[in-house]
Amino acid sequence: MKIAYTNCSIYSGTKKETGKAILVNNNITEGLINEKELPAGYVIKNLGGLNIAPAFIDLQIYGGDGKLFSAELNTDAIAATYRYCLRGGCTQFMLTMATNTIEKFLKGIELVKAYWQQGGKGVLGLHMEGPYLNPAKKGAHIPECIKKPTVDEVAMLLEKGKGVLKMMTIAPEVCDEQIIKMLMDNDIIVSAGHSNATYAEAVKGFALGIPAATHLFNAMSPFQSREPGLVGAVYNNDTVKSSVVTDGVHVDYVSLRISKKIMGERLFFITDAVAETSKGGYQHVFKGDRYTLPNGTLSGSALTMMQSVKNAVAHAGIPLEEALRMASTYPAQLLKAPAVPLGKIEAGYAAEFVVFNDALELKDVILGHY
Repeated sequence: MKIAYTNCSIYSGTKKETGKAILVNNNITEGLINEKELPAGYVIKNLGGLNIAPAFIDLQIYGGDGKLFSAELNTDAIAATYRYCLRGGCTQFMLTMATNTIEKFLKGIELVKAYWQQGGKGVLGLHMEGPYLNPAKKGAHIPECIKKPTVDEVAMLLEKGKGVLKMMTIAPEVCDEQIIKMLMDNDIIVSAGHSNATYAEAVKGFALGIPAATHLFNAMSPFQSREPGLVGAVYNNDTVKSSVVTDGVHVDYVSLRISKKIMGERLFFITDAVAETSKGGYQHVFKGDRYTLPNGTLSGSALTMMQSVKNAVAHAGIPLEEALRMASTYPAQLLKAPAVPLGKIEAGYAAEFVVFNDALELKDVILGHY
């Protein structure tokens, strides 16, 4: 079907456009055109003066709608997470499992495959956050499951996870160079996190090609005067991106604003959202604006991606146009050869959009079933 979306302010991921229409053909964007020059043959969808932007992408979310994936370990939990994502304007997400047994990670891989086979949408792949982390920065992760990787085990995970395992958070200082290269040679998005790396160790990891860091500030060696740590290595690199959790709990909004000034287009949002559960290795307790373990350790957020954008604009002074890119365009840049390009409204990109008012209230999510 050919559709023209009209009467809207368009945040394309490149710039803001007014007086133009978005042309879509079979769920792929054809491009933007002056509204007064609409070609024949398109169904016109008048958006009534609302705003439209690329749909959001969340590279780190563990569950939703009361179902934590690693606790439920079924496809219903994946579907529940997708529904939760959609309510916050996110149409594509990296289903995430925190440090666990290798057996549970393998089960997670099989369930993502099953979800896809059932026609499930929205899942880009599996993000393994662990188990190759530094125990000194374990955060809420299960300490008994944290380990140093072996070549044989990583090779097995890559084989079993082919086509599903897409991202892995590791502590670079506990992973040999051979391991890091193996992951990257197999198109895994490697992200440095839960790490106590010195500045020199972090720089070495980034020099090997690690392109990202996981939830800036949280569970990583801090920026200090005599030891810049992982945070300093991220700041001082021209290409490395980092996710950040924008709920005002995981990171103070002043720290977010300072980091944005330093990093510019390299900083992007994740929700790091979990779901309340009293079973399994991660028993998350809802505390109104966050989740903790029963002992009070911060263990996840209650964010949606739309709320992340809203918080950044309202509390960190980030311009709306840029905050929208931090929720879509920038995380999309980390993806390895997606089926259809994501994160912009321009020719050839997936026609997946969020529609919202000037109060940043979500009004519609437009899905591109490509």
